[in-house]
Amino acid sequence: MKQPDFVTRRADKWRSRLQDYTQRIAKPKPMLVEGKLTRMVGLTLEAIGCRSTIGGRCMIETVDGRRIEAEVVGFSGERLFLMPTGDIRGLEQDCRVIPLGLTSVAHVGPALLGRVIDGGGKPLDGGGAIHTTDTMPLHGRSINPLGRKPIDEPLDVGVRAINSLLTVGRGQRLGLFAGSGVGKSVLLGMMTRYTKADIIVVGLIGERGREVSEFVRKTLGPEGMARSVVVASPADDPPLMRMHGAMLATSIAEYFRDQGKNVLLLMDSLTRYAQAQREIALAINEPPATKGYPPSVFSKLPSLVERAGNSDVGEGSITAFYTVLTEGDDANDPISDASRAILDGHVHLSRGLAEAGHFPAIDMEASVSRLMNEVVPLEHQDMARTFKKVNSTYQQNVDLINVGAYQAGSNSLVDQAIGMHTPMLDFLQQGAHEAVDFSQSLAGLQQVLERGQVLTPPENRS
Repeated sequence: MKQPDFVTRRADKWRSRLQDYTQRIAKPKPMLVEGKLTRMVGLTLEAIGCRSTIGGRCMIETVDGRRIEAEVVGFSGERLFLMPTGDIRGLEQDCRVIPLGLTSVAHVGPALLGRVIDGGGKPLDGGGAIHTTDTMPLHGRSINPLGRKPIDEPLDVGVRAINSLLTVGRGQRLGLFAGSGVGKSVLLGMMTRYTKADIIVVGLIGERGREVSEFVRKTLGPEGMARSVVVASPADDPPLMRMHGAMLATSIAEYFRDQGKNVLLLMDSLTRYAQAQREIALAINEPPATKGYPPSVFSKLPSLVERAGNSDVGEGSITAFYTVLTEGDDANDPISDASRAILDGHVHLSRGLAEAGHFPAIDMEASVSRLMNEVVPLEHQDMARTFKKVNSTYQQNVDLINVGAYQAGSNSLVDQAIGMHTPMLDFLQQGAHEAVDFSQSLAGLQQVLERGQVLTPPENRS
């Protein structure tokens, strides 16, 4: 005899519940014990009565019912050290601390293109909710260095001086070293608009809010934003949010790289990221080491930078430019020195050139691309080497030339450098709204050297 439908449905319902209960018994969820807030010093919160892992997220409930998210950054005995990711107004002693048992993840997907988000992934541009499709670990994954694809192709960044003399390879990581107000943001904007990369991810970390708005509306513009994602965590954000902004921008770049895209990652600035980590480390009593920077800062820098580059899977790449603020125009301050050691090259911007109206203010003598010889042919290498040699000869004798102490004919190399100085200066300068592709850059370099008659004959090249 066939059972009625409602009996069958009820039996299926209870069978489903029984399976659910069986699975819960087999894999019980860990019990999350709530704690309470006991102390706050600066931005560091201390909680007792609960347990969580480093990097774990906790929710702190205020007396008015508002919830503030925080991340575990350390522990000592029974105490957890937390760092908030948002506004801490309303906190008081004995507030509930609820461990969520989660680590931070980045919500990613194609819908991010053309959007501006904060360090937590929330939209800042008023364009509504972002419907992401995937997640990526916020702290990235380690890549076997022997498994990375080699860097053997140049990337056109649309800047003549960089394309021709400091050629960038797909997957290379370079530092843009500059003091304040010498044009690094303008140079970043030029590369964003004119690069041949498929996707551009821009991380504006610790910058002034006004600069964020100007970069998005004026520097990038609608055309640049169409294939870009901007992560903005301005200077008034808590230090943990600034660090999350840098890591989120890198996670988004990793997502598109894994999709087979060639990504250009522009991070402004690596120094602000290091300063945010310094604030956190000093707040939890880590001893300062080099000029006030605790040791953890110098371990965080390579862990962020090493996430860029070519991957061990797929054909995508992340070519990264990290701006490094040289405090007091000191190129040997701790962050500059540490960054130079872990990057694949550095582009120095000179305040003297900027004050003379020379833009982009790239100091060719102090700049180098360590992978240029791997991605361009020998003829290109010879031309770049010759240009730098002539330019360096002029710079070494510029004081004698300016005061009139140099006598023409005393040195043929100096005579040649004086004759080529003006066309070389013209070649190195470029308007902010002028795009120069790779082939045009190379043709311009060859034209300057032919005019000065310093090209090496092909048969004499080694």
